[in-house]
Formats: sequence, structure tokens, C-alpha cells
Amino acid sequence: MKGLRILVLAVALVFGFSITGVYAEEKKVDGKTVHEVPTEKGATLAHTVKPETSPVSGSASIGVFNRYIFRGYEINSNSVVVQPAVSVSYKGFSASLWSNIDSNVNGTQSVTNANYLSNQGKKDLNETDLTLSYTYVIDKLSLTGGYIYYGTDYTAETEEVFVTMAYDTLLKPTLSVYRDINEYGGIYFNLSIAHSFPVYKEITLDLGASAGYFAGSDDYWKTYQSSTGAYTGKKYSGLHDGMLKAGFTIPIAKNVSVQPLVQYWFPLSSNAKKSVSGNSYNPNGKLDETLVTGVSLTLSF
Repeated sequence: MKGLRILVLAVALVFGFSITGVYAEEKKVDGKTVHEVPTEKGATLAHTVKPETSPVSGSASIGVFNRYIFRGYEINSNSVVVQPAVSVSYKGFSASLWSNIDSNVNGTQSVTNANYLSNQGKKDLNETDLTLSYTYVIDKLSLTGGYIYYGTDYTAETEEVFVTMAYDTLLKPTLSVYRDINEYGGIYFNLSIAHSFPVYKEITLDLGASAGYFAGSDDYWKTYQSSTGAYTGKKYSGLHDGMLKAGFTIPIAKNVSVQPLVQYWFPLSSNAKKSVSGNSYNPNGKLDETLVTGVSLTLSF
């Protein structure tokens, strides 16, 4: 079963990437031609590309989910999370804010900070991220470079720079590369595909998949060794997380839509899910098979 699942994901990703480069979707919003470049956490970078229309565009959304998963890491358990986001773009420059509110703080294999867990059982706004970026569009090709500040309560705050290539074509493949420049030195690669099928009038069925590879460069990423009983092994690297998703986009008013969705996350390698003597091989916590369900409401402008 595991081998079949990974094979299906690999074939889909390779096929989608071989067709062209990466993904930005073009659509009409209030008469403006808009490119949308998705981010990892839902704050879509939307920017107009026609000079005769207003150069300002953006979106605001709020989502409610049973879990918060980031690159396969489980950030909450046994609770509901609320995730508001807002993004504004002007002539290719974009700024977005994204937050996570946990209804019931609990520890996970990836959240072990004792100071943070002193809030166990309480509600907490435990993360707010700021993304700044610039997107250059050549016909259907979009090239994005940017910076992310992760304001996290459950671990040390950190920063990343990233580049994303995108192309609006069949399967809409997206390749993104993230480099941590502060607390957790390493590079994360993510390749994803997505496609929407019309279902009824303007309602669409949205399917997608992604695969991640991580290479740690900082000493933080030393792996657990049973011989020393500590994180003294080689730095963690390899195929990391996989994700399959399905959902619907349901317009309910002008520029307003509801998106129910389900995501299935799973480790892509034995090292990603590995435990040694009851401890996660990866210092950031092992990955499990996890199901995320929820719904989001989005306003585009």
C-alpha cells in the first residue's frame, strides 16, 4: 500500500513537471486579469498583470481545520485551529500575513517546548507569519522571490528566503525552494501539482499533490543516535513529506467563495518516520500519516 501510494504521487509529480515548469493561475476578479501564486499556508499572492486595470489586488480568508500540519510536522493535536490570512499585491510586489489560533494547546512529537506547553489546554495564537515577495510574469510563467518571517510561540522564531517558479498549464506544477537564514539552517524543496475540474456552474473540484525534500545544514539537524543517547548523528536530509488533497471551490457571492477540503499527509522515506529508542530520529519530530479536514472562506479583490 505504501509503495503504491508513493508510486502514484511520484508519477503524478513527474508527469506534471515534465509538461512544463511551475504554477500560477490566471483568472478574472472584478474585471482585472489576475495571476495567483499559492503559498504553503494559504495566503495566496494575487497580482494584476494588465496595465489598463487597477494594479492593486489581494485576498482575505479564514479557515477552520482539525489540524495544523506544516511540511508534514504535526503542530497541534486534539483541537481545532483557526487560520486567518490576508494578502495585498501592487505591480508584482506582495505582502501577506497568516496566523494560526489553536483552540486547545497540546504537545506533539514536533512541539515539545516546555515553556509553550505551560499553556496546555488553553487557547493560543501561536503563530503569525509575514511574507514579502515580488513576482515577475512572462506570459503564463511566473517567477517569485521572497522572504518569510515565522513568528512562532511553540519554537524559536526564524526566517526564510524562497524562490518559486510557476506556469499556468495542465496540472499547474509548482516548484519552490526555501532556505532558512536564521535558527534552523537548511533547504526545503517542494514540488506540487493541482488541477480543477468544473462540477456544476462555477463550482469546481480541486485536486492536488505535493512532495518535499529537506537537507539540513545546521547542527540543529543532527539526528538521534542510540549509542550516545543524544542528537549527535549525521544531519537530517532526504525525501520528507508527501501530501494529497481534494476539495471544492463554491462561489457564494461576487468574489467570495467557500472551500471545503481534505488533505492526507504522509512521510516519504523511512528516515522521515523513523524512531530510535523511542526518540524521533529527526530532531524536529517524526512524521506520521495524518488527515486534515476543514473549510475556508475567501474574499478576492
